[in-house]
Amino acid sequence: MQGHASEGHRAGGTPAGTPLVPGDPAAAAEPAPKEYRIDAVDVHAFELPTDGPDGKEQDGTLEWDSTTMVLVRVHAGGRTGIGYTYGDVSTAVFLSGELAPLLRGRSPASPPALWDLMGKQIRNAGRPGVGAMALSAADIALWDLKARLLDVPLIHALPAYHDRVPVYGSGGFTNYSLDRLADQLAGWVEQGIPRVKLKTSREPDRDPRRLTAVRKAVGYGPELLTDANGALGRKEALYWAYRFMDEWDVRWFEEPVSSADIEGLRLLRNNGPARLEIAAGEYAYTLRDAVNLVEADAVDCLQADVTRCGGITGVLQVAGLAAARHLDLSAHCAPAVSAHAFCAVHRLRHLEYFHDHVRFEHLVFDGTLSPVGGALRPDTGRPGLGLDVKWADAEPHRVHGERPV
Repeated sequence: MQGHASEGHRAGGTPAGTPLVPGDPAAAAEPAPKEYRIDAVDVHAFELPTDGPDGKEQDGTLEWDSTTMVLVRVHAGGRTGIGYTYGDVSTAVFLSGELAPLLRGRSPASPPALWDLMGKQIRNAGRPGVGAMALSAADIALWDLKARLLDVPLIHALPAYHDRVPVYGSGGFTNYSLDRLADQLAGWVEQGIPRVKLKTSREPDRDPRRLTAVRKAVGYGPELLTDANGALGRKEALYWAYRFMDEWDVRWFEEPVSSADIEGLRLLRNNGPARLEIAAGEYAYTLRDAVNLVEADAVDCLQADVTRCGGITGVLQVAGLAAARHLDLSAHCAPAVSAHAFCAVHRLRHLEYFHDHVRFEHLVFDGTLSPVGGALRPDTGRPGLGLDVKWADAEPHRVHGERPV
């Protein structure tokens, strides 16, 4: 029939499936992809002291005096991708010895394919913990590199549903004075962040005074979240769940019991206040860990940490799980990466704007984001994550690797 392209041909006359050749007018619209190879991988670690009382910070179960960032850079085609995780310096050693050699010489075109390869490489060393954090950092760097090679912001290299991620201010460490606790959380509210979280349950009998001080400082408009970091037993957690909700209008109770106690989480979800959500998932190092929480009906809102769960590839997998089970997914920390990665989460809830990580990322990187209207919006004017390392500022805190020449 005249006026129609025949089946198997383009309207312009090129047979479907025929490779475009130089000089073909359509070549400008469909350029042949360049084949790059990863030519270098370098790994660094930096340790930053905390700014808490006497140089320490506490939550329900742990005390620490510093935070360590493990940073990896992957190079190809004259571009550099940046990835990182928060873990012990042993993560940097593992990444340097196990994953960096594996990536050199390979194509960066498909981060998920390399993610799968890295997962097999670390099988005998152990996937959870150090292995998962090393893989996560490398995967983030590969996605950043791919976006930079395409000269697009990372959000545009991902299947994004959103253009910004709501945040909640997070800190409120258990060793803060009442004044510092109230000032920190009220400061986030003054910045336009309508939800804030404090650590609880290290000494449960102190929590009523702490929660009262916070509510006095922020009022009852902002949403109030709590995080016990697994400090409580099942019955004690159930007792505090009702008090938190009834007396201070707390709507989120994170890890009231250990995230390993899936039955305990389910008990609290099923028997606690109807308007108080139970959350966990920050220690889901593998997709199976997240599946276990979801299949047990252990959480009202699932969490994932892009620097632990397998990087951006891991987040995309957990996002599919959450959507299939009609659960919201909340981002745990690492805001500079999570702001991009979690725009690709259909059932997105929010992102933890965590004091320690915000402080560290502002020190180490140019191009970090600040909340506007209670959300982080990726900078679409910069390729990849939009980050550049501030080597001069980071160098005094180095504990692994060498400064690039």
